[in-house]
Amino acid sequence: MLYHGTLTLHDNVFFATREMGILYETEKYLHNWALSYALFKETLIPQIYRLQGTIAQKPGYFDADNEQNLLHLNRSRIYVFPAKPLRWSYQVNTFKAAQTTYYGRAKQFGDKGADRNYPINYGRAKELAVGSQYQIYLVAPEAVAIPRWIRLGKWSAKVRVEVTPIPEHLMQAKSGRYICESPLNPIDLSPDTVLLLYNRIVMPPVSLVASAQLEGDYWQFSGQEWDIYRRDFPHLPTVLRLPRGGCYGANLFSDIR
Repeated sequence: MLYHGTLTLHDNVFFATREMGILYETEKYLHNWALSYALFKETLIPQIYRLQGTIAQKPGYFDADNEQNLLHLNRSRIYVFPAKPLRWSYQVNTFKAAQTTYYGRAKQFGDKGADRNYPINYGRAKELAVGSQYQIYLVAPEAVAIPRWIRLGKWSAKVRVEVTPIPEHLMQAKSGRYICESPLNPIDLSPDTVLLLYNRIVMPPVSLVASAQLEGDYWQFSGQEWDIYRRDFPHLPTVLRLPRGGCYGANLFSDIR
């Protein structure tokens, strides 16, 4: 089953995509790995109370020894595509960290090292503002439970989730060269899919691609029946194409499933 829907921000969403001096900027796209954890933690992905030792010092997206890994979703035949912004705006907020002995010590002007006339422990966060809306696609079995609300970003912002399954008879299996307007994660593409041209979206932990030209197997949604169906869903494009055969980490390991 392919689900489509929208995400609506009810809080400011912040994650440090770029750090430029004291400005921390949030990318307008939402990474699919972050969305996957937000949608399925505690149900399919274990929510660990505390991490200890070396496992707490490195990400474990595809590490079977780390309980919080994306392999759980591969086994459940679930995949979440990166979210494309439909409408978005930003809000810049200034924050200040407390002075502590282990972090930094305040210095009077004129002291050694006090070469700036403003505190060294503050910054500005450029956050996605309330009301921003995103388009999301999700591959899952028919009986999957998708939450109505999720928490996302460093501030655990509240996001409303509205998804609807696309009728199976509208799905056309095709193969060849095509253009996908939705953002994609190149790490998750099937090894049989060739990425030809793309616009790169630089963001951690893995850069995404947009307006990509690919070659391989894909799903297409178009035609008269599709036009009738999307009358109730204005966010859907006239022609929708999405790659087939992908999963989390599909392009990294042959046995990642």
